[in-house]
Amino acid sequence: MKKSCFKLPFFLFCFALLFIQKSNAQLGFCGGNSGDAIFREDFGTGLTDGPALPAGTTTYNFVNGTPNDGDYTISSTTNYFSWPNVGDHTPNDTNGKCLIVNASFTAGEFYRRTVDGLCENTTYEFSSWLVNLQPQTACDGNGIPINVRFQIWDETDTNLLAQGDTGNIPNTNSPEWEQHALVFKTLPTQTSVILKMRNNSNGGCGNDLAIDDIAFSSCGDNITLSDNENEQRITLCDGLGGISTMLEATPDFSIFTSHAYQWQESNDQITWLNITGANTNTYTTPTVNTTTYYRAKVAEDAINLSNDQCNVISDIFEIIITPIPEAPISNGDISACENETAVLTVTAPNTVTVNWYSEEDGGNLLVEDSTTYTPIASGTYYAESVSNADNCISTTRTAITFTLNPISEVQDETIIFCEGNTTTLSADIENASYLWSTGETTKDIRITTEGQYSVVITSPQGCTVTKQIIVSAVNLPIIKNVRSDGSNILITLENSGPFEFALEGEAFQLSPILENIPGGLYTINISYGDNCGIISQEYIHLVVPKFFTPNSDNTNDLFIVEGLELFSSFKLSIFNRFGQLIRNTNQNSPTWDGTLNGNPSPAGTYWYQLTIEGTTRNGYFALKR
Repeated sequence: MKKSCFKLPFFLFCFALLFIQKSNAQLGFCGGNSGDAIFREDFGTGLTDGPALPAGTTTYNFVNGTPNDGDYTISSTTNYFSWPNVGDHTPNDTNGKCLIVNASFTAGEFYRRTVDGLCENTTYEFSSWLVNLQPQTACDGNGIPINVRFQIWDETDTNLLAQGDTGNIPNTNSPEWEQHALVFKTLPTQTSVILKMRNNSNGGCGNDLAIDDIAFSSCGDNITLSDNENEQRITLCDGLGGISTMLEATPDFSIFTSHAYQWQESNDQITWLNITGANTNTYTTPTVNTTTYYRAKVAEDAINLSNDQCNVISDIFEIIITPIPEAPISNGDISACENETAVLTVTAPNTVTVNWYSEEDGGNLLVEDSTTYTPIASGTYYAESVSNADNCISTTRTAITFTLNPISEVQDETIIFCEGNTTTLSADIENASYLWSTGETTKDIRITTEGQYSVVITSPQGCTVTKQIIVSAVNLPIIKNVRSDGSNILITLENSGPFEFALEGEAFQLSPILENIPGGLYTINISYGDNCGIISQEYIHLVVPKFFTPNSDNTNDLFIVEGLELFSSFKLSIFNRFGQLIRNTNQNSPTWDGTLNGNPSPAGTYWYQLTIEGTTRNGYFALKR
């Protein structure tokens, strides 16, 4: 038999659908202007647990101390079991408490609270702060997350106005408070609602939470104010006759579907007075000659305009009338030297900006927004006040004169003199006074030691300049080492300076490396300074060849060390790369022809050990064929 579907009347279907959608609304914050809290539960302060919640608030058991499954406590600490002590959420609390819930084994309601004093036909934001107390490492990492459903019911507990779930809030080793919110709207004649909190998860290992700062706040549109020039603020200089303008309040329709208005005015933004008859979204001000502020109270229903718990306040529109500022006060004319930084200064209140100009009227703008100006040339400069609020400009400018005095031109010097001599230092400036770092006061001084000297030169106008003179004495060069590197002679000194090097009878050079010198006995000369003198040292230069080619072409056929002939005895041993002794030579037979037992030795690298007068030198050379 064919079955037919039962059909609801269309309007009942829509009503049912609306109820389902509304009852299952997700959590969310007020999308518009959220007012001050009209109800808040922060669970108090103190070091003792409790007091217990009023009867009917929860089916859980109140305990002093550690709450087990199905228990709750109100405490300033969460340091139970292995839970971390996160502290309560309420800002600036001392020993603040929170509600701590150890979930029952069976999911369900664990908290309800009736909230009175609401306004009818008004949108509200409910919010609460939650934290998961179970560490991530507990329960072998498988702790039950907390998941709470918030519900708002009418005072008869029969009509669900709104609900939403937090979703799973997982365990973490660094728990932090999280805020969740739900937006709902009271019905006509309704001024009371019931808040319920339900566990969506069963208890057991996990699902342990703390709750704090439960709050209800009115929720309405964001309301912006603007004039017919689309400005949100007017500033006007005093004495211009005042101003009248039309203001318009523009709601963003984020919450309200209808709007009732009451315009207000104030002279101090503290005391606000209703403007009689100003009850539309526009208002035209009278002529305003003094600073005045305007705003609008807005409610979804006119009946709520008189109850500030049921309406929202727009932005504030300011009409600021600013007095014309006085010109800045001069801190005096300035005279300075060319090598000094001169700063012209004025004094002005922090309600104005100071600008500097080149002329008393008009002229070039030199610096903006500064009570100081640093000139670079002599002249008179002018400071002007501009009010920060509305750019009102002082009717006059303040003149300050700057005089720039010249200074003597000097050049620092570096002087070199020979060790043991004297030299003269000079300030090189006439018609001035002098003060040397030595204490002397003449233009010239004589010194005998190296170092850094200075002289302060003061002109008749009192401008000073300092000349620095670095005096270096050229010391005798001290030879640290002389050695041969192939055909080159390398000279190493203990000290540095303006030294030059040469063999006896040769031209001097800056480099301490004398290149391509045949083996033999030489005198090495080292000059220092500007004709300060010369030191000398004898040196036997031994030239060990880098390679030889015993191929009987009469060119480089023998391995021979140049300069050995200057010694009465020596020993030269030659080894192959395996350390085998190939040849011993001495003054009677100082060469090697590249053979071993009459047979040609293979090409390659060979090592030598040369011993002269108890000193041994090692190295290597190449045999090429």
